[in-house]
Amino acid sequence: LPWETLGKQFVEYEQMAPFLIPEDQQRRLLEFLPLFLKAWEESAGAIVFPNIQLLASEVSKLLTKEIKRNLNGKPAEEARLALEQFLQQKGEARDGHLLLKSVYLLSQTDLRIMWNIIASGLPAALMQCLYIFFTVPLKKTSDDGETSKDDAQTQEMLVKIMLNMYKEEQGVEELLAADKLQSLIVATSSLWDQCSHSWKVPTGHVLRTISKAQTKASILYLQAADCIKIAIQNLFTLADTLPACDVCEAASIVLCFVKDSYPVSSALLAEFENNDGYQLLLKILLRCEGLKQNEGDSYLDEILDMLTCLTTCGKAELKVSGNIVHPQLPHFDFERTQSSGMTVKNLQPFQVLQSIFQRSNDQHLCERILAAIGTMWAWDRVNFFLLEWTLQPINQFTDIIHFKPHPVQVQFFRLVESIVLDLSYVPHEILKKVQYLIKENIVPFCTLTALQCLLSMSQKDLLFSDIFRDSGLLGLLLALLRKEAKILRKSAGTPLPGLKEGTEKELNVVMLKMVASLTARSVRNTVVLKDYGMVPYIKIFLDDECYRSATLSILEQLSVINYEEYMSIIIGALCSSTQWELHLKLDLLKSLLRILESPKSHSAFRTCSGFNGLLSLLSDLEGALQDPPSGQWAAVGQNCILELVFYTLQGITAALHLDPVNSNFFQRNGLFEKMAEDLGSLGCFWTEGKRQIPVSLEKKRTFAAFLDAAFCSSEPFPVWLKNCIWILNFLDHMVRGTLHQESYFYERKPEMGEESRDDQEASQAQEEHPVAFKRPDNKLSASAYMLWGNPEEKLEMRDCTIVHPGAVCVMVQLLPKLYKEEHAQLSQEIQCALVDHIQSLVKSEKSRQVMCESGLLSTIITSCQDAFCSDTHPLHLALTRVFEKLASQAVEPHVLR
Repeated sequence: LPWETLGKQFVEYEQMAPFLIPEDQQRRLLEFLPLFLKAWEESAGAIVFPNIQLLASEVSKLLTKEIKRNLNGKPAEEARLALEQFLQQKGEARDGHLLLKSVYLLSQTDLRIMWNIIASGLPAALMQCLYIFFTVPLKKTSDDGETSKDDAQTQEMLVKIMLNMYKEEQGVEELLAADKLQSLIVATSSLWDQCSHSWKVPTGHVLRTISKAQTKASILYLQAADCIKIAIQNLFTLADTLPACDVCEAASIVLCFVKDSYPVSSALLAEFENNDGYQLLLKILLRCEGLKQNEGDSYLDEILDMLTCLTTCGKAELKVSGNIVHPQLPHFDFERTQSSGMTVKNLQPFQVLQSIFQRSNDQHLCERILAAIGTMWAWDRVNFFLLEWTLQPINQFTDIIHFKPHPVQVQFFRLVESIVLDLSYVPHEILKKVQYLIKENIVPFCTLTALQCLLSMSQKDLLFSDIFRDSGLLGLLLALLRKEAKILRKSAGTPLPGLKEGTEKELNVVMLKMVASLTARSVRNTVVLKDYGMVPYIKIFLDDECYRSATLSILEQLSVINYEEYMSIIIGALCSSTQWELHLKLDLLKSLLRILESPKSHSAFRTCSGFNGLLSLLSDLEGALQDPPSGQWAAVGQNCILELVFYTLQGITAALHLDPVNSNFFQRNGLFEKMAEDLGSLGCFWTEGKRQIPVSLEKKRTFAAFLDAAFCSSEPFPVWLKNCIWILNFLDHMVRGTLHQESYFYERKPEMGEESRDDQEASQAQEEHPVAFKRPDNKLSASAYMLWGNPEEKLEMRDCTIVHPGAVCVMVQLLPKLYKEEHAQLSQEIQCALVDHIQSLVKSEKSRQVMCESGLLSTIITSCQDAFCSDTHPLHLALTRVFEKLASQAVEPHVLR
């Protein structure tokens, strides 16, 4: 086996070595190394060699000896040339490369072998090599451009050996013997523009590794040589001449030694501070303004990161006493704020960061400094107070933030927002300045971003409703909105030169959202809004869809103090909307439904002509559900029309719910009959009035089975019949008084680039009616198509008690209109199913009692008689028989009046 053979050969060498002259001993070792390397390669790096530590020591000593021999007594350029020739793989003499490769492989094994290599004196020898390679560029093309493949391989091995040695404290202390560490650090600060280009990055990598392994001895060595002081002086000179990215690279090396040495000793930091180190960094960083993206970014970021870390390098905790301004959030308690130990103890490095932000408008610099501040707050929440109560960075930054690039403004206000959301602290002084910024509105984007920040705060706690009212922000926003409302009113749908677009329009949206947030659950703020006389101006914003959601929120809050005023506005807006403003109507109806959840609102709804207003919406939809669609309705998706019908009926049901006065009003004024008339004119019901000829049915399905077949099976159904079934399903829920609790529709937002058929149709009609087609048509939700399973069981599970008998009357009046001549058999099948369903509704004792007490039986019987031209029509007979029987059992004398 190769390793066994090699082991024996090395034992022989070990036994003979004491008796050989140095030249023969060296020759024997060099003859052995190729065999060792070959065995290594063949075994894929798995070493089975008993005396490997001795081998590492012998090879390292020989490499150290040969390096010194090549350097001794030679001028710098000659020494570098000699080193390159010694270490390169080319030519007959390959001893140096052989030794280098052997040490390179051995240095990657384990720590005990590394200690043997370090003890050989190699750390100091290789530091001398690095100094020569870095400071003495050879006058050849390979150094100016790409190094050759062999040179690159040699460099890689040298650097890897140094990194492995210098990451150990023993390695750092051993290299001090060469007295070249201080020289190399000084050289990086003075010769950066004259050094060997190909050795810049490797030298920086090696020095950073040494920096992380500093010891007391190495720090004393650097301090005794005034290394940091000299480096700072040199860098001051370079900062005036070199490109900013190069100065950053050189300065970052020196700063590494300052930062990394602090846990061991504060000596180098003191030397840095006493020799204007922070002024140097300020000068360098300000020169980085306008650097191209990715140009020197890593070294710039490294300096900023180290500056951030230096803020925690101090001997004692900062002692500050701040004045906590009240009110504060309930769970905030500064006295109980626990410190993690990562607190700011050194303000000088932070002052550099603060000065850069104040003096520079460079996006990258400003973003990095804000990120640094956020990092300090994340280390310890106490840091916010330590900094703000001493240097007041955020307070001062607020004065100048409108000069910064937009992304910096966004990041800054997120930072301000985090003071409240993450630190649970209300910074009153900062908020006053932010409010002043909004008032001045120097840069609209900045104003928008600032207001979004305050909006986010206002949603965290109700306390901000009081804070922003008392600070005058609410009054300011109302005044601004009044001004914008007047401009909108003057435009009256006609574009004017003064109308806001883009950022300024978005600012109006956020102002409305802010007012909505401040009035939400705050009666006092709502009263302020009303006392300002803002209600007539707020409702102007309803017409623009981008303002509508926030406007409705404000008006809904107004209902808390005055239901009549809210109802007057909403019902008035519904009645005054044009036939094609379907989405405006939908939004108003959804708002109305939210308010009608409160029984106290029902009276206001009635007195403000709410029932007539909602029924007028159905009247406006005459012919909208024809199949195929005709006229302008062809451009409107039928799902949107169904949705409007649904929410209209929901509103009526909600207003009738558990309200005898409203129910009596609706019935007494014949509004159920009006509803039946309006629904019948939608276009999906039969209106021609021709005689229906009874047909013999081959199959008979229940109403529930029709629902299931129409929406859940593959059976083809005509569109008109599907629409009829949907409306009858709505009425069925209305009979039970549960329609206002149902949800069949959801807002559909197409993906980018996706456009539905309804959207395409709407876009074609938009030129004629731009107001009517503002957003994608809504779609039926998945719950609307739920599988019924066994339809009869499903209907039995539902509460079959009749709550609104007038809705039964509507179903009866629509019964004969469930007909199309071209689908005569299917029409009469659904008619039979509906008759059976209506009969099932009056089976329970409670339902019969409700019907008898309603006073509607005579109306229903008359509707049955009018529904079919023939008194002998089987459907007429079936219905009439049921309700006449009920009428004969009625207790109240007014039933047949």
